[in-house]
Amino acid sequence: MAEQQKVLGMPPFVADFLMGGVSAAVSKTAAAPIERIKLLVQNQDEMIRAGRLDRRYNGIIDCFKRTTADEGVMALWRGNTANVIRYFPTQALNFAFRDKFKKMFGYKKDVDGYWKWMAGNLASGGAAGATSLLFVYSLDYARTRLANDAKSAKKGGERQFNGLVDVYRKTIASDGIAGLYRGFGPSVAGIVVYRGLYFGLYDSIKPVLLFGKAFKGGSG
Repeated sequence: MAEQQKVLGMPPFVADFLMGGVSAAVSKTAAAPIERIKLLVQNQDEMIRAGRLDRRYNGIIDCFKRTTADEGVMALWRGNTANVIRYFPTQALNFAFRDKFKKMFGYKKDVDGYWKWMAGNLASGGAAGATSLLFVYSLDYARTRLANDAKSAKKGGERQFNGLVDVYRKTIASDGIAGLYRGFGPSVAGIVVYRGLYFGLYDSIKPVLLFGKAFKGGSG
């Protein structure tokens, strides 16, 4: 048991990380058309005011038909590259920062008690999520801007952005670095709760469940 089996010649953590990345890339790519249609429907009023849409969508089906007719089928995946790229640094940073914050809090279950130890796990998970988001939020912002970038109704089908790099260039030129972090406040609040519960409960409940199983197995 001391030796962990390698997967395709890689340590288990590296294999899990890469397989998780491939799985995420496939799932995000498969769901990208739905995500883009959702964003277009949600932001259609703002797009009409900006002259990027001539009339409201008559529901999801109408949005799908008009988007593919005006921009082509591949437009349904607009912004997906940034979404896929974002996964790898997000996962790596989440795990790295989680371990760092757990050491900073330094609670031990057998010394400080279960509930204080669990609170430390929740806090380290939330702090890791917030810190990771600080590094990758600009990719999320760029992905959203690209997904919302329908061809202009008033300018002969022009787009506002010509890809991921163009989002960064134009946003920094008009609003500075701070422009890439527009909407960061609500996002970080959500990620603190999500990652706090995700990592915190996982780290706190897993040993209890494993102990329970071992206990039952030993007593059976």
